Amino acid sequence: MKFTNLTKEEFEQFSLTHPCGTFHQMVGWGELKKRYGWNYHIVGLKDDKKIYAAALLLEKHLFGPYFLLYSPRGYLLDFEDKKILTRFTKEIKQFAKSRKAIFVKIDPYVINHERDINGDIVEGGTNHSQVIEELKKLGYHHNGLTLGMEDLQPRWAFALYLDGKTEDEVLKNMESKTRQIIRKNIKTGITTREIKLDEVDVFKKIMQHTADRRNFIDRPLEYYESMLECLGENAKILVAELNLKEHLEGIIKEIKENETTIKNKKQDIQNKKPNLNLDKTNKKITECENNIKRLEKKKEEVESLLEKHGEVITLGGIIFMIHGSEILSLFGGAYKEFMDFLSPYTTNWNMIRYAIKHGYKKYNFYGISGNFSNKKDEMYGLYDFKRGFGGVVDEYIGEFDLIISKPMYHFYHLAFAVYGKLKSIRKG
Repeated sequence: MKFTNLTKEEFEQFSLTHPCGTFHQMVGWGELKKRYGWNYHIVGLKDDKKIYAAALLLEKHLFGPYFLLYSPRGYLLDFEDKKILTRFTKEIKQFAKSRKAIFVKIDPYVINHERDINGDIVEGGTNHSQVIEELKKLGYHHNGLTLGMEDLQPRWAFALYLDGKTEDEVLKNMESKTRQIIRKNIKTGITTREIKLDEVDVFKKIMQHTADRRNFIDRPLEYYESMLECLGENAKILVAELNLKEHLEGIIKEIKENETTIKNKKQDIQNKKPNLNLDKTNKKITECENNIKRLEKKKEEVESLLEKHGEVITLGGIIFMIHGSEILSLFGGAYKEFMDFLSPYTTNWNMIRYAIKHGYKKYNFYGISGNFSNKKDEMYGLYDFKRGFGGVVDEYIGEFDLIISKPMYHFYHLAFAVYGKLKSIRKG
């Protein structure tokens, strides 16, 4: 075996079929980061017949002659194979020294403990805690079993494992509330469509609105354009839309149906229909009258939206990453004015259907907090939403720093901490 640079083609093929492969370990991701101040390297351990380990290494200048290397969701290897892990680590160290890197950061796509939908450890399930210990022995500093979203990539995620499942089976395993919302949205007429490069500004407007509403800084339009350019078919943006005119027609039709039912029931009472259950009939009349009141209010709201926004409105959108056998819901947003339509349910469901149809084995809802017991936690609502679709919690082994130069590593972290403190003081 020898440590060498890999061609883009052989690395892509290896990444697509590797159990640890994700969109972060793609040439396209390296090309995207290259547009924003990073360089990247593709390295591997191979012989004439086989690749045993590989990594996309992002390279960032820190200060003076020094750099850091980061393999997002890397490496691509069998972390339980001590021989390969030891050899690859040794080679990565040498490579890092040649690039004047202070440290190499990794956050492997490796499950720590297998967990259920509630975040509880599955008895007898997958357990890779020994991988953490092995990495420590090889000189990697573990940044801890964090609970929040402080890591570069989420240590906690929520996922649906779809292998062999049908749409009906997935629907059946959802919480009833989630299933009802999906079906209600179908009845309402909420649809999704994929937008291409020439319409990326539609998604940018959604994200900018969401950023302003939730007080975070959004990426520029050029970044979203670059994502689609660099990742091609591996990145898909779905937006949820509603045709207000058709929705209004549906409401009017439903009002008329309720009016017809009331008229028929009253005629049954007046004509003293044989075997008529009077209590049941009157209850049905009251139910329809209440439906009409509710629908009339909704009709006014939709008429107002139609007048204000025109026939078709965009409710929200999500960008998805596709790699190997997995589809990942990366991030998205929605307009506050249209939040009541609950479009993320439809957007995710339609992408889950796409995943089932095209044979993907995993639908990754991505980041959640690992604090499942505290319902007051600001991230709990996100977990609760994702849990409604069924599935399980994925807990990864976390971030590790392979320290190449201890003095410079400590100096870097001290300087970074001081810089962060100064920024917080200025904000205050």
